[in-house]
Amino acid sequence: MAHGNGVSRGDRNRNARLARLRELVPPGNAIVGIDLADKKQMVVMCDHDSQVLARRTFRCKAWALGAALDWAAKQAAAHGFAGVTVSCEPTGHRWRVLGQLAADRDMSFVCVQPMQTSWARRSEDLTSDKTDDKDAVLIARLTAQLRCYAPEPVDETWGRLRHLGARRERLIVEMVAQVQQIRDLLECVWPAALETARQPFRSKTWAAAMWVIVDRDGGDLERTRRLGLDRFERAVRREITRRGGQKPCLRIVGKLFAALADPTGVLAHRRGALERVQLLLEDWADTHRKIADTEDRMTAVLDELGLTTLATSIHGLSPVGAAAILAETGDPHRFATARALVKHAGLAPRQRQSGTYTGQTRLTGKGRPRLRAVAWRAVWGTLQTNTVYANRYRHLTTRETNKLKPTQAQAVIAATLLRHLHAVITTGQAWDPAIAQHGTAPKQTATLAA
Repeated sequence: MAHGNGVSRGDRNRNARLARLRELVPPGNAIVGIDLADKKQMVVMCDHDSQVLARRTFRCKAWALGAALDWAAKQAAAHGFAGVTVSCEPTGHRWRVLGQLAADRDMSFVCVQPMQTSWARRSEDLTSDKTDDKDAVLIARLTAQLRCYAPEPVDETWGRLRHLGARRERLIVEMVAQVQQIRDLLECVWPAALETARQPFRSKTWAAAMWVIVDRDGGDLERTRRLGLDRFERAVRREITRRGGQKPCLRIVGKLFAALADPTGVLAHRRGALERVQLLLEDWADTHRKIADTEDRMTAVLDELGLTTLATSIHGLSPVGAAAILAETGDPHRFATARALVKHAGLAPRQRQSGTYTGQTRLTGKGRPRLRAVAWRAVWGTLQTNTVYANRYRHLTTRETNKLKPTQAQAVIAATLLRHLHAVITTGQAWDPAIAQHGTAPKQTATLAA
């Protein structure tokens, strides 16, 4: 929305971001572009017109780049610059090392997105040439044009949350892969086992009964069937108790016992496949334990940050869900607006307008894929208990004009959740359903006594 001077809110946010970058890349600083690698570091010092003033190759690891920064400082002083701005691509872990080395020397530090470097490389001479020398110059040039960004400030607690979130995401991927392998194996050699429960991999009874079957007799279904239903039920009950449960679902136990006599499947591979299922069930249980331990650590970090009460004030958002989102976003205070956080997740709408033409609006799909994933997972829980989100979802999927598909509506709710989480943390105020639904708190009209 533009005001009387024609400057929109987006213009003001962009101007503020450029002003912050200009503080890091002042005209009086030399720009040192570094193309990071494992054992070879190309260092180029340029002015703000991208003229190369000095160049040197350092054959060393990232932790030895302090000598390169000291050399750059001497070169900058010799050319009359007041200071140095160090710039690089966020490659692996090396950019973090370079950032700490720059901070130790009171040097400004910025990063350039590799996508920006790729586009600049193509537009440089209309070829796809790529060399370390050219990339270092392009990094310095993009920095001079303020096509860079200030990396997230280093914080021990937030850094720990990020690492725990990355571990949890990897474990979830492993758990899904294990479930898919178990499903594929059973569909091949014993498909009847998958039909004994509506959602077998979410049923504790089914998992315990499968463990009894494959662990007791190594996958010999006939020997397990000779135990009889009563002894099989007692064995499953003991396994449920060992796993911390109370009692099994006898309906699932009975169906699974009856499925022992089902001959459907590739019988020649049944024994070997069920042995693999036994090993996968062990891995699956171990992954569950690791995920639970990681989530406990994440919620402890969220408590340490003092954000648990604020984040979970959003109805339906659990401490684990909030910690998983914040592990991907980092400190929400680093985003100037809630929309910037949504764009960081790739959930912002992408407009396509030119003259009188208006194209179909889609999501950008850029940003952090893992942030989109954890926000999308959190939507499933919030839709069950959050009436504001549930009503919004129902409206989006049932309205007559521009009706959205369920997945599209879930993406909208995920973006809304990120905006609300940004708001409650940056303002320090708990989530208010009235404000979330209407945008502002409803005005209360005082009634005069007669």
